[in-house]
Amino acid sequence: MEFILQPWPWYVSGPLIALVMLLLIYFGRTFGMSSNLRTLCTIGGAGKYSEFFRFDWKAQRWNLTVVLGAIIGGFVATQFLSDNSVIALSAETITDLGKFGFTNIGENLLPAEIYGWDNVLSIKGLSILIVGGFLVGFGTRYAGGCTSGHAITGLSNLQLPSLIAVIGFFIGGLIMTHFILPLIF
Repeated sequence: MEFILQPWPWYVSGPLIALVMLLLIYFGRTFGMSSNLRTLCTIGGAGKYSEFFRFDWKAQRWNLTVVLGAIIGGFVATQFLSDNSVIALSAETITDLGKFGFTNIGENLLPAEIYGWDNVLSIKGLSILIVGGFLVGFGTRYAGGCTSGHAITGLSNLQLPSLIAVIGFFIGGLIMTHFILPLIF
């Protein structure tokens, strides 16, 4: 029982993800969160305004369980599988984040310096959300999928475009971390 009520190690969660991928491949399905956004927009009537949203969303209805599972899984993980311990970060990461003005580093997953209401509702916070949301939306459409779709499904199916996209995601993450984040904070 103690094992269940703590964060699961990679050697448990990794094979479970692999099992899900094998089942998806067996049933001829693909997985990705951004495709769910397209489905939800189509359900909401976006097909009236854009050809991209004119498709049979009912054929993708099964994929909406991914959204529901992510919500339920996130709740279960934070409420029942978290031991509320400090996140293990390297001393260098703690020092770097401290230079940006972060305090209580590693004590929670959502630092108040970014996710606190005072920061979210500021001009800077709203600007980051709007620009970041646009870039994520544009990027997932331009790349033909999101990080989960390419890194999990695409690489599992040995798709070269997904490998190229994942390499691009990592390069973008490095650029964000080392060049853009210091400008923002």
